[in-house]
Amino acid sequence: MPMPFTYRHATDEFRAYLRDMRERSLIASDNVIYTGTEAVFRSFRARAEPQDVLRLGDELPSVLRAILVWRWDLAAPRLPWGERETVRAEMLALRADHNFCPPSLLEDLLTGIRATVRARDFDRVLEGIGPQAVAFWAV
Repeated sequence: MPMPFTYRHATDEFRAYLRDMRERSLIASDNVIYTGTEAVFRSFRARAEPQDVLRLGDELPSVLRAILVWRWDLAAPRLPWGERETVRAEMLALRADHNFCPPSLLEDLLTGIRATVRARDFDRVLEGIGPQAVAFWAV
């Protein structure tokens, strides 16, 4: 079997994601986009079962998949699914002393992350997780 495209082209895919997010959000800083991306993934994985997070990760490009699981405390208790404003607050709280994410970045991130995947496969996984996961990623 040949090497999967996402491994061979990981850097190119991630740079394309950052470029798309800069255009989508009008934020020039890759650091801000990275912090927001990490926060979205942390918020999602805090609520979903580990096997479901990994299933979703299978649909992501390799660098985004790595960010999804980076420094994940599997022993942390699951949080309840909540409103979009809870996720937004968690995004803004990550590294709060130097987090320059505007509150509006959340919707851009959800759209931008979704733009990196095959929608049909991503949605199939979310539907298998449940309506809360579908609502979390809704744009």
